[in-house]
Amino acid sequence: MAANGIEKAEEAGGLACTDVTPEGFLFDMGGHVIFSHYQYFDELLDTAVGSGKDAWNTLERVSYVWLKNRWVAYPFQNNISALDKEDQIRCLAGCVEAKVANAVAQGKPANFDEWILRVMGPGIADLFMRPYNFKVWAVPTTLMQCEWLGERVATVDVERAINNVIHNKEDAGWGPNAVFRFPTEGGTGGIWKAVAALLPAERQRYGPAQTVTSIDKAAKTVTFRDGRKLAYDTLISTIPLDISLGWLGRDDLAKGLQYSSTHIVGIGIRGKCPHGLKCWLYFPEDDCPFYRTTVFSHYAAKNCPEGGSKLPTLCLANGEDPASGEATEGPYWSLMFEISESQYKPVSMKDTKLGGSAGTWPEIVRETLIGAINTKLVEAGSEIVSIYHRRLEHGYPTPSVGRDAVLKQALPELKAAGIWSRGRFGSYKYEVANQDHSLMLGVESVDNILFGTQELTLEYPNIVNPRK
Repeated sequence: MAANGIEKAEEAGGLACTDVTPEGFLFDMGGHVIFSHYQYFDELLDTAVGSGKDAWNTLERVSYVWLKNRWVAYPFQNNISALDKEDQIRCLAGCVEAKVANAVAQGKPANFDEWILRVMGPGIADLFMRPYNFKVWAVPTTLMQCEWLGERVATVDVERAINNVIHNKEDAGWGPNAVFRFPTEGGTGGIWKAVAALLPAERQRYGPAQTVTSIDKAAKTVTFRDGRKLAYDTLISTIPLDISLGWLGRDDLAKGLQYSSTHIVGIGIRGKCPHGLKCWLYFPEDDCPFYRTTVFSHYAAKNCPEGGSKLPTLCLANGEDPASGEATEGPYWSLMFEISESQYKPVSMKDTKLGGSAGTWPEIVRETLIGAINTKLVEAGSEIVSIYHRRLEHGYPTPSVGRDAVLKQALPELKAAGIWSRGRFGSYKYEVANQDHSLMLGVESVDNILFGTQELTLEYPNIVNPRK
């Protein structure tokens, strides 16, 4: 059976690609790290990238929430011991209230907001969960369902929370990614270029000319930007489902799907990183536009240029002119910021002139720099030697209240027409939208086409996610 891979980007990876700035700083398209639920996935990556310390850095997750001018260990709900006494009481009282109410509650929560209140209570809801999740999803929690949660969100063990407060204990070990690995070079995008290199080059097509503009399910053809048509017997599509449904005349289903866009802002900074072993950090408050920041230089030394490289200071972190524009040596470190956008949460793209030789950037870049100062990630006078910005139209598939009803109808309908819509946005299930899930959605769809085997990842997220 002959198969062709078609990708509108210049190289493999999709949303898991890595860009490099002119100054030599690498930035992923979000906080991607490798932790896996599948032996197949692990073995494939070791085959493609290599194994051992030369190929991978193994890191322990060190994550914090910045709240009220202090760092609170993640997950927040296990570490309210770091809060002041008034907030501790507020959160613990809410946890106890939720535990009592949940014991007699009838039926499932109607939405994510009800789930938060039922599991964590109003204290944690108002202090962290509601504001943080709005910054992540750019959608009110009342418009989101809760079936997707699984291992994505830590619940509250009330006795554990009380014990942590009494003993002033930090409790940061929860989650599937407490230990993760990251490639020593090439960023996340390097992984998928290496995987693509395992496949026949003549069966792969890349670049803007490969942009699909329509699908004709009756004629079984796809049409490209330049007017070319390609016939298919079976199509595995990672095109966002809302787009492909529109092409296929199912706007009635497409309008039931929601997504948010993502802005990635990266900065390269001269000096030594002041954040120790911190990996990624969460920001629920409104003193910065970003919801998460990754200390990207911590993941791999080659995510930054070598310290001996001479780079000019483009501007200071406050956007003002540097004392000198002369190129000087490092060392260097970097931060990567994620900002969400939707109809509920607009982002300014107005052209804004920064100082020095930094040039003109969207307003969100300036707001991010100011936010980094407000949250003490950098100082006002920190020397910025590289700036990066990219907007991803489809960033997060929203687990909206109406999503599952759409998927229950749309995915089987497309499959009956010979179209397996799979992947982060192809199947629109955020609960199985990490890199390991996305790859296995493809693997299992091929097995389903060839052998009729079940697509476990697509159909049973609650089974695959607790594995390993």
